[in-house]
Amino acid sequence: MAVTVPLADIASYLDQYLRIGEVPDEPNAVNGLQALNGSGRVGRIVAAVDASLATIAGTAGGYSQPTLLLVHHGLFWDGNVPLTGRRYRRVRALFDGDIALYSAHIPLDVHTEVGNNHVLARRLGLADIAPFDLYRGIALGVQGTLTPAAQREELVARLERELGGKARLIPGGPPRSQRVGIITGGAGDRIRVAAEAGLDTYVTGEGPHHTYFDATELGINAIYAGHYATETVGVKALAEHLSAQFGIPWEFHDHPTGL
Repeated sequence: MAVTVPLADIASYLDQYLRIGEVPDEPNAVNGLQALNGSGRVGRIVAAVDASLATIAGTAGGYSQPTLLLVHHGLFWDGNVPLTGRRYRRVRALFDGDIALYSAHIPLDVHTEVGNNHVLARRLGLADIAPFDLYRGIALGVQGTLTPAAQREELVARLERELGGKARLIPGGPPRSQRVGIITGGAGDRIRVAAEAGLDTYVTGEGPHHTYFDATELGINAIYAGHYATETVGVKALAEHLSAQFGIPWEFHDHPTGL
């Protein structure tokens, strides 16, 4: 017989493990348990980046176990809106599929064990990992050292292998990358901070057009590896951790945006 665990136990564990009540975030992040399921139990964990309708529908299809959908971007990024239209369709799909939804945005980005920034830094082989940049008074990104230094094109290739997609290099800095900073997601606006920190290479997901000139004029390499792709690593690591903690299986639902 398949193992199921009370949803309340998992949610309480996640709140403490991720420090949901302590880590600041945007108001619409609404971190924590965003939707209950009907059974109040969990027999399966699905990790995903976004709580889109396609993800929720893909999570529900063909499974009998009550599910916890664990995401980085939750239901409420478009604000406090009526339960109509696409908001209604997403919530209805959660209820119909017996799916509970838990979201962790900045608390997952910054976590030292399963967070996007730390996990990606370790996968790229950075040593001497330390905090880099601040968000509302807390350390947000990470910086570290590549030993030996790598050609910046090799670092791009390494990112593409780890994340399974294309990365774009803005070659504004030295040909070899050694001091590298990482903030996953949409943090192209932090190129100046990275340059002022003495880094030669900065990795993030995406940034606006003008950041090409920011990088080249400030003398730093910038690598855009995709907002979606750079934020797949944290939800996977968190789901794997939960699976080991509670003895229930996990899987990853991949719905790339190409951004």
